[in-house]
Amino acid sequence: RSGYESASKHFNPADVEVNVAGRSFLVTGANSGIGKATATEIARRGGTVHLVCRNKERAEVAKGEIVTETGNPNIFLHILDISNPKEIWKFAEKFKNEHKLNVLINNAGCMVNNRELTEDGLEKNFATNTLGTYILTTALLPLLEKEADARVITVSSGGMLVQKLNISDLQSGNGTFDGTMVYAQNKRQQVVLTEQWAKAHRNIHFSVMHPGWADTPAVRSAMPDFYQKMKNSLRTEAQGADTVVWLAVSSEATKLPSGLFFQDRQPVPTHLPLASTHSPPEDEEKLMEVLEEFSQKFKSTSPG
Repeated sequence: RSGYESASKHFNPADVEVNVAGRSFLVTGANSGIGKATATEIARRGGTVHLVCRNKERAEVAKGEIVTETGNPNIFLHILDISNPKEIWKFAEKFKNEHKLNVLINNAGCMVNNRELTEDGLEKNFATNTLGTYILTTALLPLLEKEADARVITVSSGGMLVQKLNISDLQSGNGTFDGTMVYAQNKRQQVVLTEQWAKAHRNIHFSVMHPGWADTPAVRSAMPDFYQKMKNSLRTEAQGADTVVWLAVSSEATKLPSGLFFQDRQPVPTHLPLASTHSPPEDEEKLMEVLEEFSQKFKSTSPG
């Protein structure tokens, strides 16, 4: 929190004092934590917000709270598990036929501390954080391409700074499984995805960010020891969401190049000084190829 407090002294409040009525935003993992705080702030500014959540009951409650708190009725709910690639494709096809989209916010994530497989045989963290983010973004790119000032923002984590991209073991099948490191590896992959997408899709603005360590349900459940030690110095959910909101609504954000990694409204390096976390370009290209192969495997060939 102290980092946010010192950084925010240099924020320009006018950056986010904008009306985004008529613009459409999709936020994954929107029923709690940073996702919900982001959705609420966008709703407050008049945006149409699509909440993509896994749990219907919790999502209904969150939607009600956002509508009540902001007075904005244009809040729509979609139930989708981002760890299920077939369902993501289906959802995206339907969404493309029914809605427009200006800004995609990839916020859904998980940190599963034991190696768990989804029904498709995918390691759960990889399926959600990396493949799910890849498929949803790829599937919605044609919709974003149609709009002016389209943006894609992915919520990563500073934890990725300790990881070098490792394409030889994407599903963490080798060696001892450490959920925190697997999560950090997925978050490194999201940074690489963002950089690659920025090169390939010039008319969409891509960014990836570290929200700082915030007091969210995800941190409390996935990192209980860390939470106990740090709980008095964690950011609020709104502080964690601040840079996401800034990247989603401000005109300042898109004056900066596409593909950067942000913290507290500033681009920051994606590698620590002297760290051996840089990877060769061919590894980064290989990641994209492998994810594309995976995604096509789950794309339904049935008509309609």
